[in-house]
Amino acid sequence: MDKGALMPTSDETCCVGGGGGSFSSLRAYGRALAQTPRRLATRACAAASPGEEMSRVRARSGADMARALRWPDLVGLGLGGMVGAGVFVTTGRATRLYAGPAVVVSYAIAGLCALLSAFCYTEFAVDMPVAGGAFSYLRVTFGELAAFLTGANLIMEYVFSNAAVARSFTAYLGTAVGVDAPSKWRIAVPGLPKGFNEVDLVAVGVILLITVCICYSTKESSSVNMVLTAVHVLFILFVIVMGFWRGDGRNLTRPADPEHNPGGFFPHGVAGVFNGAAMVYLSYIGYDAVSTMAEEVERPSRDIPVGVSGSVVLVTLLYCLMAASMSMLLPYDAIDTEAPFSGAFKGSSGWGWVSNVIGAGASLGILTSLMVAMLGQARYLCVIGRSGVMPAWLARVHPRTATPVNASAFLGVFTAALALFTELDILLNLVCIGTLFVFYMVANAVVYRRYVAGAGAGEDEDDRRRGAVPTLAFLLAFSLVALCFTLVWKLAPHGGARTGLLVACGAVAVATVGAFQALVPQARRPELWGVPAMPWVPAASVFLNVFLLGSLDRPSYVRFGFFTAAAALVYVLYSVHASYDADEGAAAALDGAKVLDEDCKWRMGEGEGQTHEDTISPNSIDLAGLSHHGWGKGYERVGWRWQLGVGSPTVGGGHGKITMVLP
Repeated sequence: MDKGALMPTSDETCCVGGGGGSFSSLRAYGRALAQTPRRLATRACAAASPGEEMSRVRARSGADMARALRWPDLVGLGLGGMVGAGVFVTTGRATRLYAGPAVVVSYAIAGLCALLSAFCYTEFAVDMPVAGGAFSYLRVTFGELAAFLTGANLIMEYVFSNAAVARSFTAYLGTAVGVDAPSKWRIAVPGLPKGFNEVDLVAVGVILLITVCICYSTKESSSVNMVLTAVHVLFILFVIVMGFWRGDGRNLTRPADPEHNPGGFFPHGVAGVFNGAAMVYLSYIGYDAVSTMAEEVERPSRDIPVGVSGSVVLVTLLYCLMAASMSMLLPYDAIDTEAPFSGAFKGSSGWGWVSNVIGAGASLGILTSLMVAMLGQARYLCVIGRSGVMPAWLARVHPRTATPVNASAFLGVFTAALALFTELDILLNLVCIGTLFVFYMVANAVVYRRYVAGAGAGEDEDDRRRGAVPTLAFLLAFSLVALCFTLVWKLAPHGGARTGLLVACGAVAVATVGAFQALVPQARRPELWGVPAMPWVPAASVFLNVFLLGSLDRPSYVRFGFFTAAAALVYVLYSVHASYDADEGAAAALDGAKVLDEDCKWRMGEGEGQTHEDTISPNSIDLAGLSHHGWGKGYERVGWRWQLGVGSPTVGGGHGKITMVLP
């Protein structure tokens, strides 16, 4: 059996997060710092097993999160997370500056690319249904340091973007009630520097209200999100209908100023369509937060694929319809880039009220996107606390509410403090680069995990190394080809030479993926759900994210590098030592644990007053025939508890690994 699945004893728990060991005194911390190189060598690339993530690590939260969500909840959370107020502005900018009426095609391309990336998240979430999202996926694939740097960027992205979005709620709410200047709703503080001198109590109130809601119950939060999202979608459908009703089909091909701007459906050609897709792709960010809810889903193997993919497909359809209706309202060169829809109606006599309706719909979109993002950020921080690299109290799940209360409250207060004073427009590009970097890492991780056998997969260390070398070489080579394509696209002057270089880079990319697929066999295949067309789908996601990363400006990379360096410093000074203590505590727990390898009897309730008994091996159990009992049932033995480790039962049968854990 997998000894790593044993739950922690009190000795282990006291070491997690710095409660003892390296942080018991200044002298102990000094000794720990002296051992930093050795501990970095031990912990930086240490990868946890999926079974360990779902048993011993998850047990550090105390109570379990309630499995109360189904696929409609996940679709609602995905819609709420993606369809925010920013889509109104993004559509106008992409249409006016890049794609013209062909922004509809840009949204379709971006939606397809988002779906490819969502597939990568879905494979991990189904195979390992824990709340950590990308942090957990990278921890079991590339090790602790890569996961920590990714997790730090994720938390940064959520906190800064939520603070900025909450402040924008004040502006959209003002538009809905006819107050165009958001400064009228804010309190000016003389003496503070510009950008920090307007106190926004409305934004703080919204954040704190949502924090209380998500602390109270995940299911109730999902229900509130479903109601708000349904109303928001109705507002969007209203805008779409008004656009088609008031619009003119001739605007799809005719500019307002034909002497200075090209006409046609593709006024800026194919390049404009792809540049527009790069801009509007950021409107799809939010589906990754759905993967953090995997630990609270009733049947992950069914609900997560439908919830994540279904939400991306529905959002793509809504975005394409919105783009088409806006392109019919006005010629592309007459669109207001800051307020495309409301600007179109303000100029029409008797139709100014539509802009107020759009402001009300955008306000609801902000509320739903904030709620989903704050649900996701709390679960990321909770699992980071579980792993031992942050204080353990952040990992606590309240036994009554079954939610990560400490992480939710901490991040809620921190986000509210930022939103109170700070204008965060300058940090939005930093948010984009952090998110795209995480998508890039997850796409690489799903390839690596498929082609490199994990620990306990029946192969020794030499076999793992032999599988890792060609896989890492492929990922590095493919990323470099994608980078070359991006640099040529951005920097090379237009002409035949540029086209030839782009075609050559594309051909090399396709040949690299084809050669890897033909020469390197997969080391494992998912039991329940996997990314189709491996490795083409994740390779396309890698290529896309490298291309989008290349579209960001230089200051974004400077800020990203600075923040990543700060996160690395925290890891060296604190997290690696806290993690080392947690690992030592786990080893001590295992030294005193008894491992039973003989077959034993198990029993489980089949209905009220009924039980069923059978004899099973302690290593695994065939779940065929037990599927109707559902996920998460207990398999009990006197003094021991059997817990589902990987996979879940499916209707009509299926297999899942069972690991034995101490009570």
